[in-house]
Amino acid sequence: MELKAPRGTYDILPAEAQKWQYIEQIMRQTAASFGFQEIRTPIFEHTELFQRGVGETTDIVTKEMYSFQDKSRRSLTLRPEGTASCVRSLIEHRLYGGVMPVKWYYQGPMFRYDRPQAGRYRQFHQFGVEVFGSSDPLLDAEVIILMLEILSRLGLTEYELHLNSVGCPACRQVYRKKLIAHLAPQVDKLCKDCQKRYEQNPLRVLDCKEAGCQEATVGFPVIMDSLCLECQEHYGAVKKALSSAGVSYLHDDRLVRGLDYYTKTAFEVHIPGIGAQSAIGGGGRYDGLVKECGGPEIPGIGFALGIERILLILEQKNRLPAPAAACDVFVVAMDPAYAGSAFELLLELRRAGLRADQDYNRRSPKAQMKHADRMGASLVLFIGEEEMEKQTVTVRKMKDSRQLSVSRAEILENIISLLAID
Repeated sequence: MELKAPRGTYDILPAEAQKWQYIEQIMRQTAASFGFQEIRTPIFEHTELFQRGVGETTDIVTKEMYSFQDKSRRSLTLRPEGTASCVRSLIEHRLYGGVMPVKWYYQGPMFRYDRPQAGRYRQFHQFGVEVFGSSDPLLDAEVIILMLEILSRLGLTEYELHLNSVGCPACRQVYRKKLIAHLAPQVDKLCKDCQKRYEQNPLRVLDCKEAGCQEATVGFPVIMDSLCLECQEHYGAVKKALSSAGVSYLHDDRLVRGLDYYTKTAFEVHIPGIGAQSAIGGGGRYDGLVKECGGPEIPGIGFALGIERILLILEQKNRLPAPAAACDVFVVAMDPAYAGSAFELLLELRRAGLRADQDYNRRSPKAQMKHADRMGASLVLFIGEEEMEKQTVTVRKMKDSRQLSVSRAEILENIISLLAID
């Protein structure tokens, strides 16, 4: 049997990894400029964390989690998202006792048993942020602006920001009854999934893309009419802060997000014109999640961006930088007898911070030159009989094939100078 990566997973080969590094670097730098610090959590957690944190009625928990028992028969789950792990870390290390708010960012693989398609995989990657310890609506605006700033720095400025409030548990309970009353006479139109969840989690029906569910929700009561005064004021303050910052948004009554823990502000960012899967990220406030997971009553807010989706769009729009060369300098031994001297020079170049390489297959000098060209080297250094006798190194500039002889003792400063000119 031919060995292949499991369905819904893939290898990121070196040429592709450069693109990922470019995207991730911009994300990290932007988050740091907003005062965020990196956190790294385990790839698997106790299953109960996601059942309590994400919500037992969500599609993630009911259908999509990769759960397994370890040798001690404990149920563990590959993380399907990043927020619950951050909440667990906050509680476990009692970080809520220090200076608040706590501002974190993370990046890495997540896992969901989903139908693979373009930009959507079973092992996928997210960049996300979480903030704990403040319910200020200005913080909601800051988190949203950070997300948009990342996209802008990546060259994605044609986005649409969708915004809504899903209320607090008190006013959402009022709205929930209204929505169930609207859906009950039309339950036969709903897809099988929504028929199961419309009483337990009716807001999720609004997010369903099935034609029957879309038809059943025509004229549905909107949550804005059920918000309590506090939630109305909070949402109004978020919108005012965004408008003051020059951020355009679309109020979206159907935006409820797919996780149970959201309260008040919910948001998504879409890139128009890329098909049905236009959402590339989103998030919201989750003021009750820390308490639900066993901690004190601490508010929180965050977002996650799908790196695969962003990479796909950047490639479609041709907005990724040209790939960098694999090395700056390639050292050629004209004869195997000089391989040791070439190796000494190679180490000297690397210790000076240069990207340098050489041949290890005893190819001919001509074949080594071809290899250096494929690696994109700017300079090739030759060490042969003449160079050994004169204690020099012959340097060739690959751009124009010019060659010069440089004293071995002065090779490093000359190489650095030549690379700076290029």
